[in-house]
Amino acid sequence: MTYQDLEGKVALVTGGSFGIGRSTVLAYVSNKARVAIADINLEAAQALADEVNAQGGEAIAIKANVAVASEVEAMVKTVVETFGRLDIAFNNAGIDLTHTPLHGASEDDFDAMMNVNVKGVWLCMEYEIEQMLQQGGGVIVNTASIGGVLAAPYMGIYGATKHAVIGLTKTAAVEYGRKGIRTNAILPAVINTEMTAKVYANDPSMEQKSLRAHPIGRIGEPEDIANGVMYLSSDASSFMLGHQMLLDGGFTAL
Repeated sequence: MTYQDLEGKVALVTGGSFGIGRSTVLAYVSNKARVAIADINLEAAQALADEVNAQGGEAIAIKANVAVASEVEAMVKTVVETFGRLDIAFNNAGIDLTHTPLHGASEDDFDAMMNVNVKGVWLCMEYEIEQMLQQGGGVIVNTASIGGVLAAPYMGIYGATKHAVIGLTKTAAVEYGRKGIRTNAILPAVINTEMTAKVYANDPSMEQKSLRAHPIGRIGEPEDIANGVMYLSSDASSFMLGHQMLLDGGFTAL
């Protein structure tokens, strides 16, 4: 589906080089938005930006570790210096380092996941909101997870980070909704990304378990999530605020 109101808008995508981020970048471009691709992997971000520009789109690559305030500040500044404004921010960067019982996880893994998945989203929102307030509004979409609304064995820390993302999303919605900033979250189930492939490689039985957990009969594709992000980014969702959009193939209906 095409959203004509996205034409000419400036969108920032963190974790934009692979998986959901990459598909969302391409979806913004197909809707004629201008895109800033932020990633800790600058080479991958630049390769995608080059691909977009070669096909007639408009994109830039930015190296950014979302857990570092100075890099996030510089990221938003670069977007504004390049395009003049920031209309949409898709805070998608995240990691999942361990599937262990709560008592078996390491403090290092806990800190790393909290730093990227929670602090990273908060820092991005900090600087994005500051810019959006100056220009009179904008749209923020945060990547949470079905892990933010239910519990799964051996995924306690990851789930806790995604519960936190939903909390940040709701708070931003009620604090800034009247100031023209709409904030919502997207909640994927299992998606066919590089991260999922690593999980399957470590435990091949997980693939069949994942399929059984989705009543639709398949796991999601990155494009499924990108389609939801386009809706939340567009005027079609103008009355949605503080919402958690489940894109889960029926996972949470079981």
